[in-house]
Amino acid sequence: MNNGGLTNSREDAGAVAAARGNQVSDVVIRLAGNSQDGIQAIGGFLARLAGRTDKDVMTFMTIPATISGGPSIFQVRLGTGEVLSPGDDVDVLVAFYQHSYQDHLPTLREGGILLYDSDHVKPNHEEHRYRAIGVPITSRTVEAIGGTARDKGKNMFVLGLLARMYDLDVAKLETMLRAYYQGKSEDVVRNVLLAFNAGYSYNLSQTFSFTTSAVAIRGGQVVTDGNQAIAYGALAAGVRFGAAYPITPWTSIMEILRAELPKYGGIFVQAEDELAAVAMACGASYAGRVALTGSSGPGLSLKSEAIGWAVMAEIPLVIVDVQRGGPATGLPTNVEQSDLNIARYGSHGDCPRIVIAPCSVPDCFYTTIEAVNLARQYNVPVIVLSDQALATRVEAWPMPDFAKLVQELPLDLSPRGPDFRPYADTPDGIAQHAPPGTPMVDGKYPIVTGLEHDEYGHPANRPANHALMVAKRRRKLKVLEAKLPKPELYGPPEGDVLLIGWGSVRGVIQETVDRARAAGERVSAAHLRYLMPLQPGLKELMGGFQRVFVVELNDAGMYGYGQLAGILRASFCDPKIQGINKTDGLTFKTREILQIMREKIQTQLAPAAAGA
Repeated sequence: MNNGGLTNSREDAGAVAAARGNQVSDVVIRLAGNSQDGIQAIGGFLARLAGRTDKDVMTFMTIPATISGGPSIFQVRLGTGEVLSPGDDVDVLVAFYQHSYQDHLPTLREGGILLYDSDHVKPNHEEHRYRAIGVPITSRTVEAIGGTARDKGKNMFVLGLLARMYDLDVAKLETMLRAYYQGKSEDVVRNVLLAFNAGYSYNLSQTFSFTTSAVAIRGGQVVTDGNQAIAYGALAAGVRFGAAYPITPWTSIMEILRAELPKYGGIFVQAEDELAAVAMACGASYAGRVALTGSSGPGLSLKSEAIGWAVMAEIPLVIVDVQRGGPATGLPTNVEQSDLNIARYGSHGDCPRIVIAPCSVPDCFYTTIEAVNLARQYNVPVIVLSDQALATRVEAWPMPDFAKLVQELPLDLSPRGPDFRPYADTPDGIAQHAPPGTPMVDGKYPIVTGLEHDEYGHPANRPANHALMVAKRRRKLKVLEAKLPKPELYGPPEGDVLLIGWGSVRGVIQETVDRARAAGERVSAAHLRYLMPLQPGLKELMGGFQRVFVVELNDAGMYGYGQLAGILRASFCDPKIQGINKTDGLTFKTREILQIMREKIQTQLAPAAAGA
C-alpha cells in the first residue's frame, strides 16, 4: 500500500504492519468472482462511501458479454490523495472461487493480501509472496442469514469484511444499504444487514486505517460513473429531446434520460433502430432545440449518413459515442479507442464536425455541457467520444455549481428579414437558423435540405456555389480552432519523451510521467481534449522533445502507430511521432506504457549505436 509515494507501483512490499493503527493513504482492492455474485454492488458501495468520507476513488470493472454470465471483476482504488488510475498492482485480492484465485493472483503485489473463500478456494500454501487469509465466506453467510437465502448475501458479507479490514464508516455504510434496498421487502433488508454485520464481526488478522484525507477541502463530493455524468450533463445543458436505441455500453445514459427528461418538460424516444433515432434527433434540432442521440461504435456507423445531412443542413446535434472493442459486434463489454477515425471522418463527402473526448468522470459532465453549447454556437454536429472504461468507472468529484451551469434553451421566434439568408457567406461561416414558425418579414421562407444549397437554403448545384459552401462549412471550424486552448501539459515543456494521449488514458499517462521522472527520465505528457479540430500549439509543443509517443487503446496498424498518431503525422509531417498501443480490451497500466516506451527507445538507439 502506498504511503505517500508518487504512484501505486507497489514496490514497497511488506511496508504495512498487521495491527490497527498502521495507516495507509492508498489501497487497491480487486473483487474476483462471477457476474451473479454481486461484486459490482460491493465495489459500488465502497466507491460511494469514499465520496461521503472525503476520499478519492477510481474503479475498473469487466463483465461477461453473454447473458449467461461468467467470470467478472470489480477493482476499486481508494486514496486520501489524488487518485489518477485504478492502479497497476492489487493490494487485496478477494477471490470467490478457484478460478478467481488462479486467474487474478498475478495481479496481487508482493506482500499483498489474498482474502479468499475457504469454502471454494484452495490456495498454494507454499507460496510466500503474499499473505493469505482464508474466510469461510459462503458458509458464514448461510449461517448468518439462514432460511432459503443460502449464499445470496455473500457479497454483503465481504463488504463487511472489507469495512472491518479498513476501519470504514459502518454507520454510513448501513445507511447506504438501507437506502439502496428500501424498495425491497423487510426480509431482504434484514438479510442484507445480517450478512454485512456478520462479515464486519469476523475477526481478521490484518486491519488498517486510512490517513487523514486531503480531499476534505473540496467542500462536498458527488460520486457517479461516466455515463451518469454524461446524462446529467445533458440535462444541465438544457437538452430536452433525445432519441436512441439500446446498445452496450451506451444504454444506461438512455435509461437515465428516459426517466429524467419528462421531469423537465422533455422526452426521450427509444426508436426502432439507430437510423430512426438520429433522424428524430435531427428533426428536433431543426425545430429549434439541441437534441441528443448516442450509441456505441456499431450504432455510430449506422448514424453516419444522417450526420452528413446535419453537416450539410448545418443543424446543431450532439452524438455520444461510448466506444467499445470492434469492429462489428466486437467486444461489447471491453474498452477501446478505435472510433476516432469514424468520429472525425465518418460520412461521405467533405463533412466537418466537432469531436471532443472527455478524460475523466467529471469531465464527462462538463464535456457534455460544452458539446451542447458548441453545437448551438456553430450549428454543427458535435461528437462526444467516451468509452467503456469511463462509462463504468466510478469517481468522486467536487459537486458542480449548478446555479452557474444549469441553462434553458429558449426558442428564438422573433421575426426575421428582410432578405433573411440562413446560410449567408459570413466571415465566421456560421449558419443562422430560424425555427419553424418564425415570421418572415418579406414572406420568403428558407429551406433546410440535404442537397447542396444557396444562401437561402434552396437547392443549387452550381460549381462555384458548392465550392463556396464547402469553404464556408470548413471556415467555422477554423474559427473554433483559433479559440481553443493549447493542449494540457503535464511536466516540463522540454525533455527526451513527450507522451500524448486522449480520452480515458489521461490519468494513467500522468502517473506514468510521475514514475518515469522519479526514475530520472525526462518525460512529460500532453493531453488532447479536442480532436476535431485539433488544438493549436501542438507543433511547437512537440518541438521541445526528442521523441513523441501517442498512447491510445487501438491497433498499431501497418506502420506502428494508431489513429491519433496517424492524424498527427499527417498534420505535421513529423516522423518522430510514434505509437504506444494495445488492443486487449483492458485499460493501460503504468508499467505497460513504461515498458513499451523504453523498448521502443532502445530499438531506435540500437542502429545508431551499431553505426557508431
